[in-house]
Amino acid sequence: MTDELRRGRASLALSFLVQGVTFALLVTRIPAIQDRYGISDGLLPVFLAAVPILAGVGSVGTEWLVKRVRPSQVLRWSQPVVLLALLGVGAGDALWQVAVALGAFGFAVGALDASMNMLGVSLQRAYGRSIMLGFHAAYSLGGIAGASIAWAGAHWDLSLFVSYLPAVVVLLPAALVGSRWYVDADAGDGDGVGDGGEGRGRPVVFKLLLPLCLVMTFAYIGDSTVSNWSAKYLQDVLGSSEEVSTVPYNVYMVMTLLGRGLGDLGVRRFGAVGVVRVGSVVAALGFGVVAVAPGAWTGILGFTVLGLGLCVIVPQTFAAAGRLFPGASDAAVARLNVFNYVGFLIGSPLVGALGDAWNYRGAMLVPMVLVLVTLLYARSFAPGADRYGDGHERPRTADVGRGSNGL
Repeated sequence: MTDELRRGRASLALSFLVQGVTFALLVTRIPAIQDRYGISDGLLPVFLAAVPILAGVGSVGTEWLVKRVRPSQVLRWSQPVVLLALLGVGAGDALWQVAVALGAFGFAVGALDASMNMLGVSLQRAYGRSIMLGFHAAYSLGGIAGASIAWAGAHWDLSLFVSYLPAVVVLLPAALVGSRWYVDADAGDGDGVGDGGEGRGRPVVFKLLLPLCLVMTFAYIGDSTVSNWSAKYLQDVLGSSEEVSTVPYNVYMVMTLLGRGLGDLGVRRFGAVGVVRVGSVVAALGFGVVAVAPGAWTGILGFTVLGLGLCVIVPQTFAAAGRLFPGASDAAVARLNVFNYVGFLIGSPLVGALGDAWNYRGAMLVPMVLVLVTLLYARSFAPGADRYGDGHERPRTADVGRGSNGL
């Protein structure tokens, strides 16, 4: 393995970590943002929905953009925009200002998410073994750090700007310096990534990509259920204190870090199909425990199990899209990434509506069933014999896509 690829892997992991910090700083301070700008309860869902919608637009735009420039260039300049937009959210004092800042954040984060995962897929192909989960583990670690920084800001009653500024001052130059070593691992290999990923190999056919799009949607419905409803569920349904109600999301994030940190070893040993199947069953079990929990600590146990299972699905979905369309992996990743935001948009309102109309225990069964549906599509994660594989790994492990050109 060349030093260039190792540096590329480390710099991309840094980018994932920075994005984890940035996103956590935004979503964990939503109540403070609402208070600062006087956003009404009726208007808040509009602002919250606008971010993933614009992110979807940014992801679609990235598919077009990488036909002209390399994904590393998109990532290099979209990450600073995301960080500056976060600072803008904390710096304004008028409603139009936060609307502009959140709009810029949403559009840029779509480009960032798409380009990060494009680079991750191509690096995994170059490495010839599963490394995608490690990048998402870095994101989880960043999320934990960002949530901790946000907690400190809230605890010390710091303004949003003062809370955000130190993080941006540290992370912005770190991201720019790290971007010097990004590697478009497929560039120049004849597969067409350097010219937008539309070289040899079949173009993206949505019918073939659809199973992975559904899996991505179901996974993010589950994830948004935890991020938006775990605290309320513990406090209102299981009778916990306000302090204890903050625990589920924290342990969920810790378990995603643990699961993703070990997940690549599991993929190499048992294959992507096996890991996705086990992850789906474990995640469904976690939702089931949450739904029947008699008390707060049993509920926390359910969210803990849930995080360990759900965390492996999204990284493997991106990797599977790259395997499915080796000559057009950038386009496949960009289109698949849109369903990240679809799941986020559906998940929170769906659980809330079911909880109000029925009850929140019953509402937890819906993401449980959707995660189990992933089992029906597990074969979509299997490598095709006609797509990849040069004997680098044992046949029963996950083939992550070394091309015939020797990358």
